[in-house]
Amino acid sequence: MALLLCLGLTAALARGCLHCHGNFSEKFSFYRQHVNLKSWWVGDIPVSGSLLSDWSEDTMKELHLAIPAEITQEKLDQVANAVYQKMDQLYQGKMYFPGYFPNKLRAIFQEQVHLIQNAIIQSRIDCQRHCGIFQYKTISCDNCTDSHVVCFGYNCESSAQWEKAVQGLLLYINKWHKQDTNTRATPAFLISPGFTCLEPPHLANLTLESASECLTQHGPPPGSPGRPQP
Repeated sequence: MALLLCLGLTAALARGCLHCHGNFSEKFSFYRQHVNLKSWWVGDIPVSGSLLSDWSEDTMKELHLAIPAEITQEKLDQVANAVYQKMDQLYQGKMYFPGYFPNKLRAIFQEQVHLIQNAIIQSRIDCQRHCGIFQYKTISCDNCTDSHVVCFGYNCESSAQWEKAVQGLLLYINKWHKQDTNTRATPAFLISPGFTCLEPPHLANLTLESASECLTQHGPPPGSPGRPQP
């Protein structure tokens, strides 16, 4: 279920994720300025330069996430450091034979995309280790502003905690339902394909019992933390 919440296709384009890191401009400015020193073949230079210039935009095109691209600062640091290390190692080498340099850039780019995908998805899955509504700080890859993700976790240790978690969900939904429809953001757990009982037409009439039943029927996948049995 967690993967269904997180994976999918979207046509929305943004600037990327790595460019939100503090060292991105300095690092990629260096990479672009020194690209002409890395290949014996003149055709590699424009291809490699284009890869570096379009890095951020192409990253967002390749993410293929159905949820907003929002990453925690910790995970952004991890991805950025991994990418910089690979790039720095590549640039420490001398002139490369034709085709080698742009192919290595593409490989680093694809690895970066997978790291970002995994980082965003893993944060959502980690939410299930909490009990009830949980919120964590993120950075929006769209405009590099501070953002946050709201999710619902199932890791409750008692029936009393589970009831409190569902009550918290109802309180959150009631507040969310009263917000301006033009500006409010819809949490992923309210738009999951499996949660028809939590779709907007049903939210106004949710009760503690119906919400609990809905969450139980579409609960966490096997092997993940789950709600306690009564």
